[in-house]
Amino acid sequence: MGSAATMHLGSWVQTYSVLNYAGRSITPSCLILNPFRKTLQFHKQNPVFSLTKAKRLDISCYPYTSTAISAVHLSKEDRLKEEVENEDNPIEETTIPFNFKTYMYQKGNSVNEALEKSITVKEPIKIHEAMRYSLLAGGKRVRPVLCIAACELVGGDELTAMPSACAVEMIHTMSLIHDDLPCMDNDDLRRGKPTNHKVFGEDVAVLAGDALLAYAFEHIVNETRGVSPTRVVRVVGELAKVIGTEGLVAGQVVDMESGGVTEIGLEKLEFIHIHKTAALLEGSVVIGAILGGASDEEIEKLRKFARCIGLLFQVVDDILDVTKSSQELGKTAGKDLMTDKATYPKLIGIEKSREFAEKLNKDARDQLSEFDSAKAAPLICLADYIANRQN
Repeated sequence: MGSAATMHLGSWVQTYSVLNYAGRSITPSCLILNPFRKTLQFHKQNPVFSLTKAKRLDISCYPYTSTAISAVHLSKEDRLKEEVENEDNPIEETTIPFNFKTYMYQKGNSVNEALEKSITVKEPIKIHEAMRYSLLAGGKRVRPVLCIAACELVGGDELTAMPSACAVEMIHTMSLIHDDLPCMDNDDLRRGKPTNHKVFGEDVAVLAGDALLAYAFEHIVNETRGVSPTRVVRVVGELAKVIGTEGLVAGQVVDMESGGVTEIGLEKLEFIHIHKTAALLEGSVVIGAILGGASDEEIEKLRKFARCIGLLFQVVDDILDVTKSSQELGKTAGKDLMTDKATYPKLIGIEKSREFAEKLNKDARDQLSEFDSAKAAPLICLADYIANRQN
């Protein structure tokens, strides 16, 4: 075994160990890169064997680990057999599988680093501490990752999308701070920690949310690079729309009005969820697509995709509220039941709610069918993750 070598496939990095073939070291240069298909090709003139044959020879292959192909000694007979088998098939391709956990870990870290730098502690200290307390409290960063993934899908990159990705998380954090207030949902726990108003008081919590809302737009305008002013203005308009009376605010108002009302139907429940939850997820995806230079047709397909996963997110949230504990959720469980809130399980039952979630996931994936499958993999996996999340 020799030292490891690193090869890049687009934004992916794979590390392969040096092979020991017939008693001599062979470097990973024997592997031919096909960047257009994000695949590795195994050429017959080089002493590297295919993944299929590696399995036959009991050789382990682990993409996304520091050792992808184990060292091995091939006998003379195996070597000759390999050459004969490759005569009619000189090049064999294998697609490297997409690793969603690695992707989320890398993107999540990038988002967290950017958020950490976006707001520093300065005068007035208390308000900045309150903003950072909730913004940096953790979470899965689904919305900013959706923004980045959509941007990359249509040809953009992470750096281009990052200021808007951070802005989306600031808006999301604002909505959580305000939702938790005694005059709204009156919650004591968020992301496993005391809610903002429990730590800083109701007055500062309101102002922290307001400050995050304003700063989100400032951050987009000041920090976005390499995007035309026309697209930046379009991004700002899209984000404003998903917050106001066509988005979060509208959903929250109707949600509050519906508390304790026994006759609320599915149509009104869908209105609440599409505006209160799906709107910001939709905005995250659409903003990423705009920044990446997507066509209007591509933007609309991604809008429909995002609306499906946004509604899916809330349906799953409703199910988890009645099936998980507060410790598992990191927030107060059973709250919807205690306040007699309209939810999908309440109106159609748990099983029908799960069936509806499955349909939404399928509908979302269908919207991505015309995009490059490798580039769409993060969004497809994110939809699956939302559908199957446990907290």
